[in-house]
Amino acid sequence: MTMSVGAPPAHHSPADLASGFLTAGVIGASLTAFIGGWMVESVPMFVTGLLVPALYGLLFFLATLPRRVSEAAFVPRTALAAIESLEAVRGETSDVPVRFDLSVVPDDAPAFRVEMWQDVNRVELTEYRPGGTVVVEYPPDRPWKTRIVRRPTPQWEERAAVARVVSVPGPVMRSETPDSSFSGFLNLFGLLLGVAAVLLLFRADLFDSYEGDNGAAPKPSVSSSSSSSSATLVTSVTGTVAIGPGRSMLDESELRRAVESLTQTADKRHALTVVVQDRLLTVVFPPAGVKVAGFDPRSLPYERVAGLVEEARTTLNVDSPRSWQLTADSVTGPLTLRVVVTGGGGTGMLEADGKGEVLRRNGS
Repeated sequence: MTMSVGAPPAHHSPADLASGFLTAGVIGASLTAFIGGWMVESVPMFVTGLLVPALYGLLFFLATLPRRVSEAAFVPRTALAAIESLEAVRGETSDVPVRFDLSVVPDDAPAFRVEMWQDVNRVELTEYRPGGTVVVEYPPDRPWKTRIVRRPTPQWEERAAVARVVSVPGPVMRSETPDSSFSGFLNLFGLLLGVAAVLLLFRADLFDSYEGDNGAAPKPSVSSSSSSSSATLVTSVTGTVAIGPGRSMLDESELRRAVESLTQTADKRHALTVVVQDRLLTVVFPPAGVKVAGFDPRSLPYERVAGLVEEARTTLNVDSPRSWQLTADSVTGPLTLRVVVTGGGGTGMLEADGKGEVLRRNGS
């Protein structure tokens, strides 16, 4: 029986190179748009990051459907093969690429030589040796796509155990090698090009510039009051209040006024984290449109903050305490307050619940 085959690919075909280039570009563009949209709260960028890979996947599926249908029409042919030589490439995973040089002897077709690559588990490497017989499968029209059958049927396994396959002279058909410097460079270029395309297309959203009448995303608003010697900075996800010299967040009502100045609008009524230092308050709010667990910073036990800081300074065995910081969050459950005191002798931490009751102490 005569076997009609096409010429084996000596290298990546232009179609494969173009496909890899486009795929890398889509990956770079979609990831950049998705992450950038989340960071700057741009809905168009966020949606682009989701739609681009979905549309590309659909187009790729439709474009390759005829080829996959035609390939599926051919039933793989099973045959015995002799291992002429093999070479394993060192890898970091449990499966390593192995180059096999095989003499394939089908029952009802001409024998041929093929060089192919296949991943083999490190534990199973000892099962393959030059001169050994293995069971292989290959498409009748593409014998260079030969693959070793790791778990053949009992009939073929029995045949491989007793058969002696004669070596077949060349020429040797070669499949594509697993590494290609040119295709790797082309894929990297496509990835960078996709990233650059998104940065150029959405430069106004990302870099707060203006285009036409639309403008850019609003910049942080800063308001200050010379009479109170304090400054307030509010962005979409953080707010800070700094007070002047001679004042402290531990002063009566100082912390309460600072928190209320940052939570006047309805979208700033819940926070992820509140950080208080001697003259600085920082409140981290969830991004707009994102529903996450948080707490109302106005519910802090203001009357207990000064006492907790003083207790941390005096009971945590920290010599000459120089600075303190109170952090409030409810990420892992109920509202928790942590006071960290730092001094020349080390660091100590005091933890309290949402009512200001001390739960534990950790001194230096």
